[in-house]
Amino acid sequence: TQEFAQVAETSTFLKQAFEGEYPKLLRLYNDLWKRMQQYRANMAAAEDAQGEDLLGIMEGPENDVTDDGHEAVKFDPEQALRTTLSPFEHAYLSRSLSRLFDPINLVFPSSATSTPSNEELDGITKAISSELNVASVDIGLSIVVAKNVAKTLQLYCAKSEQLLSNDEDITMITTGQNPNIAVVNSLYHLHQSVSKVLATVTTLPPPATLTIQNALKGIAALMNSSLEPMLKSISKSIEAIILSMHREDFSGPVQNGGTPDASSSGYMRELQDFIARVGTDCVPKFECKEFVMESLQPVACRTVELFVRHAGLIRPLGEGGKMRLAADFAQIESALTPFCRRISDLGKPYRLLRALRPLLFQSTEHVASSSALGEVIPYSAALHYLFSRGPPELKSPYEVTRWTIPQYSRWLDQHPCEKERLHFLKGALEAYVQAVRARQGKEFAPIYPIMLQMLQKGVEATG
Repeated sequence: TQEFAQVAETSTFLKQAFEGEYPKLLRLYNDLWKRMQQYRANMAAAEDAQGEDLLGIMEGPENDVTDDGHEAVKFDPEQALRTTLSPFEHAYLSRSLSRLFDPINLVFPSSATSTPSNEELDGITKAISSELNVASVDIGLSIVVAKNVAKTLQLYCAKSEQLLSNDEDITMITTGQNPNIAVVNSLYHLHQSVSKVLATVTTLPPPATLTIQNALKGIAALMNSSLEPMLKSISKSIEAIILSMHREDFSGPVQNGGTPDASSSGYMRELQDFIARVGTDCVPKFECKEFVMESLQPVACRTVELFVRHAGLIRPLGEGGKMRLAADFAQIESALTPFCRRISDLGKPYRLLRALRPLLFQSTEHVASSSALGEVIPYSAALHYLFSRGPPELKSPYEVTRWTIPQYSRWLDQHPCEKERLHFLKGALEAYVQAVRARQGKEFAPIYPIMLQMLQKGVEATG
């Protein structure tokens, strides 16, 4: 082994050949070792047959012992031979990393303001595929080259991250001009291409495959964070539109000679237009349709949650207003179709939306005895609806604390725990009792004992 290393050091030609063509050298080494092992096995079989030590090696004790009584390190000829190749392996891996990094550094100059083209991305993928295929001659080499590939994907993510914008300008989003769209598409293209390479290079050992798969998860994570400013801006705009329902009048009776007006409200039409605009002008510009739809689903859930919350805070609510609000319940299902393939995919928020709509027209007693209470409809949500049926003296929870509706909505966001919400509503009911006693009233509104009983059931259910 020493002679091998010395010859390589004295000959520049040999050194360059061994470093540049290291996989071929390693393959020759593996073939040589296999032949040596086969030769040894054949000779051992002959020894057993003839009873002679044909190899000239007598079996000694299993573990040699040094003069000081310690167990000697057992000589491993394969490892010793492999060690002579390590300088060439280090040099080869360094060159391999350069070959992987070069196409990325080429398409991401220091002044880069745009993402690489698909052709440039294909060049990066070809470099990755080539390195993995060449390294497939040896399991150990495949594992270390896979680590280089992981570093390559990490470098691409770092370069792409520099192009991201945190701008939440809703106009740029709804018109599809947000620069993050190009970054997401670029990351998606690379993710898909490298995934195909993994599927085609079947000789990769499991540790190498796992290393690259973990790096691909980093790409997916960056795609998620790239979408966050857009999703946050869409959610904010939706919330602002839903809040505007409190500027509309829902106190009127049924009009048109008793015929209910089933048309949706102004805010609902605005909401439908906004979501449709995002669905037609922004979403189609993403190449990763499935990924974007999955990312938009939480936005759809949040939209339903906000709608249900604020619909329950509308006061006063007349019979005509109930009809219009019921129409809004139906319209929001169709409005959200650009954000989810089936509204039922939203799960719990969808079931809540469907369960609450009939309560608009049920008596207070029926609402209190609904089988959906506690299972589908939180007690706090049902109580919000009942506050709107009470007398003006029975103030809504946010009125008791002298908050605005947006402030109360933020409090509900910060306190998702049902127990905390019920405790807050309890304070509103207690404030009503104090107000009645302060004016020396002799009886409470008929709705109060029903709401109190509902509150107590809710508290018991939450423990």
